[in-house]
Amino acid sequence: MSIGILTFGMMGARLIKVFEFLSRGVPITVALKFFLYISPLVLTLSIPWAALVTIMLIFGRMSADSEITAMRACGISILQIISPIIIIIFILTCFCLYLQLELSPICTYKARGLLAKVGVDQPLSILEPGRPVEFENNHIYIDDKVGENGIKDIQLFRMGRTGRVEEDITAAEGRIETDKEKQLLNIILYNATVVSFSRSDSNHPARTFSKQMTFSIDYGTNFNKIKIGKEVNYLSFKEIFGRAVLDKRRGIDTTKIEVELNQRIALALSPIAFMLLGMPLAIRTSRRETSIGLFLSVALAGVYFSLVMVCDALTSYPQYHPQMLLWIPNVVFQIFGVVFIARIARR
Repeated sequence: MSIGILTFGMMGARLIKVFEFLSRGVPITVALKFFLYISPLVLTLSIPWAALVTIMLIFGRMSADSEITAMRACGISILQIISPIIIIIFILTCFCLYLQLELSPICTYKARGLLAKVGVDQPLSILEPGRPVEFENNHIYIDDKVGENGIKDIQLFRMGRTGRVEEDITAAEGRIETDKEKQLLNIILYNATVVSFSRSDSNHPARTFSKQMTFSIDYGTNFNKIKIGKEVNYLSFKEIFGRAVLDKRRGIDTTKIEVELNQRIALALSPIAFMLLGMPLAIRTSRRETSIGLFLSVALAGVYFSLVMVCDALTSYPQYHPQMLLWIPNVVFQIFGVVFIARIARR
């Protein structure tokens, strides 16, 4: 239940993206596919957190009801009590390793490619009412869409090479036609007003009126650029390890790659750290209230993920060895957890 609730909660921002796709006219199958592709990335964070929440709630309640004391009075050791949890956490850790090292980067890369594919297959979805869109040297803004191809209240800025506005075109209505073979987006404007800014006299722009004007945008250019290599966060374990070896041979700094690899492994092993610290902490607090367990789990997870993000931010400072600092949260949580469990076992 914790995994389901936390995953759904952490999917909030992605769900907004899915609804945004649907509002642009993207087929629901494409939107659901995007949602499916980004699910492994969310699970890499929700599973460790869910394990901590579950342990805090269950063992806090068991301790408050004196069930742990009763079991120990019957000769059952702490290790026997927590052994089923150890097995479950081990299984979850193996699954997290698979997600972090293989499935998540591949699916995230596919989600990114899916966005580009939507732009090529559904070019009309690119122009979203109320949001400016940039194509090459054109900045387009439309206020509303009418029917399948109609648009209203259009404003177009045609930029020069220096980034200076050369033409400001406005029209009350227009129409969009697509040529998918040539990957061209033809925008036809009716009753358009064109304001041209001359370089020699920018204070007195020239104004002209056109009953109908058409301009084309090569929307396929931006989406069909060949990518020579993936970014580090989209590489699987074999790919990222191979790139690290090649970069070292070429004398290139591998700090960013090493940080990415160590971060994935550290986050995948975080359920073990959460179990070792959360379990004795829940037993010692002995609270029946769910709110207390939730508060402690949020606090511990917040501290852990904050430390990981701080270490990740040190990627640009290789002299601090951020790839090694990433392991501090895991080591600290596990040391304190083992010490607390040992103290409880001796009582």
